[in-house]
Amino acid sequence: MNKKPTALQRFILRVYNLPVLIPFWRVAHQPLDSMTYKLTGGKTSLTEILGGVAMIQLIARGAKSGVERIHPLIGIYDGERIALIASNFGRERNPAWYYNLKANPRCRVNRNGRISDYVACEAEGDEREAYWQKALAVNPGYEKYRRLVPHRRIPVMLLAPLK
Repeated sequence: MNKKPTALQRFILRVYNLPVLIPFWRVAHQPLDSMTYKLTGGKTSLTEILGGVAMIQLIARGAKSGVERIHPLIGIYDGERIALIASNFGRERNPAWYYNLKANPRCRVNRNGRISDYVACEAEGDEREAYWQKALAVNPGYEKYRRLVPHRRIPVMLLAPLK
């Protein structure tokens, strides 16, 4: 499911990951992707169109509220499994969806308008490192985010389909 971006999309992704733009994307990313998902009937996001990376909509229950939240995220596919990188654009804390999945590992994923059930767990050790390297191949910007928060190890969450 991970497709190779075009030369134009790779250029756009490099611009997207410029350090000067990270504060903008921290605020604008989710609203722009969510709006594009609504306009396309849940089939694609702005990040996927412009950057050529596979995006999903993670539907997870809030850790405290129990309310379902929708998060547009880059999905790194490995067969039926999906890896998610909790970079939070290099912020000090992990993203809310990470804590949601830790508290409530059962979740759903919308990909191209199809919703499937998954269960999440955090990757550790060699498995985490292997998925981190796959993530860098999809979005080299993750390394910039890691450098912004050297005191925290960016988590990698794995989603496995419920059968």
